[in-house]
Amino acid sequence: MARNPGAKPREVLPDVSPERIPRHVAIIMDGNGRWAKSRGQARMMGHRAGAKSVRAVMETAGDLGIEVVTLYSFSMDNWKRPEEEVRALMELYLEYMAVERQTLLENKVRFRQIGRRQGLPEIIQRGVEMLEAETAGNTRGTLCLAVNYGSRAEIVDAAKDLALRVKRGEIDIEQIDESTFAQGLYAPDLPDPDLLIRTAGEMRISNYLLWQISYSELHVTQTLWPDFGREQFLDAIREYARRSRRFGGLSDTPTAR
Repeated sequence: MARNPGAKPREVLPDVSPERIPRHVAIIMDGNGRWAKSRGQARMMGHRAGAKSVRAVMETAGDLGIEVVTLYSFSMDNWKRPEEEVRALMELYLEYMAVERQTLLENKVRFRQIGRRQGLPEIIQRGVEMLEAETAGNTRGTLCLAVNYGSRAEIVDAAKDLALRVKRGEIDIEQIDESTFAQGLYAPDLPDPDLLIRTAGEMRISNYLLWQISYSELHVTQTLWPDFGREQFLDAIREYARRSRRFGGLSDTPTAR
């Protein structure tokens, strides 16, 4: 994917070299319920407030030239929540796709969804397919939403895909390596996340992108997701830019594209 020609990282973060801006940022958006509870509101109000943070993050990512933002929107475990909340979340997802469609098209941002799509309501599946098709040619960034997603399930699905390829005679067992296995993941064409952000202070990964974040830098903030905006996102990028990434080696490797 080409870097957004309209990006202006030096204007937004003059203290950070553009080469130290991550290509791919993944986010675990946590704290919507706590945000609503602290205000005496229904949990759904927290989810709606959190949707506004998505726009702030995407606008900032575009300014910085970040190529991919992947958001943990709805996990497979979230089906365990009250039926009313799940139904409202699905309605909010449909609403989000409709409202943000024009913004994605105008800014030439591609929309993607990862997760077990067949487990979602048909109206959601159709909406996702339409938006993915409409934005498929966009090259100034990618918004990837993890919906009905679980990383263990993704790895199992990749293993099944690989086993089927072996059964068909398309590949020999001796040819299997990390690269061939990764081809069965939900979005094998996307780069691995350079930075994983988690809001609301929880110190866990929550079954999110376990394969892809093997060498990602982690940033955990106490800020609840609805309060996470442009400045908080920039703070995370600044911290990332100061780090050295070793990728299992001994020598320091500055964060770079």
